[in-house]
Amino acid sequence: MEDVERIAQEVLRRLQGETVRANGLVRPEGGRGIPVTVSARHVHLSRSSVDSLFGEGAELTKVRDLSQPGEFVAAERVTAVGPSGRALESVGVVGPVRTYTQIELSRTDAVRLGIDPPVRRSGDLAGSAPVTLVGPAGTVVLREGAIRAIRHIHMTERDAAEHGVKDGDLVRVRFPGERALVLENVLVRVDRDYALEMHLDTDDANAADIRPPVDVEILS
Repeated sequence: MEDVERIAQEVLRRLQGETVRANGLVRPEGGRGIPVTVSARHVHLSRSSVDSLFGEGAELTKVRDLSQPGEFVAAERVTAVGPSGRALESVGVVGPVRTYTQIELSRTDAVRLGIDPPVRRSGDLAGSAPVTLVGPAGTVVLREGAIRAIRHIHMTERDAAEHGVKDGDLVRVRFPGERALVLENVLVRVDRDYALEMHLDTDDANAADIRPPVDVEILS
């Protein structure tokens, strides 16, 4: 029973995302290393989707805040079902409520569902993959809504100046360690309210053998 509880807690921790911090990577002169968060599959829900999945007027229940200001892990969970009928259960919900509904998946998740979601930034859903979300009160059928989130770095304008980049840049990022590698096409996202952080899906994190704590650096 203790093993089951331990495994359940580990799965929940991964669903909520792991923030891994710095450990001795040589940083660019005058700059800071960039901490990495590994994001497991999760959904963002619109008001109408929350009503459909959890009941009219339902509110998302905050479990804990995430590192990006205003975002939080919700207690609610959904099941994602692909056109083939195959499903992913207990998909995490990230609040607050948004103006659109989307699910962010890794390639491995997509294969499981039998879909081919494009690599996109959050909210860019035109032509994305279909998926059905199932909650305790009902379902939401999305003709478009499944994406693989583009690798990206959140930063403020000050961070961007420090690292010599600007909003919308695509950069190369080096990961240290025994399976050191360089990932390309990493999108820079700049906003005054962002916390400095790189987001990876679980497939990219596994490829780089991410083990906390770790920082990364942008290559020139």
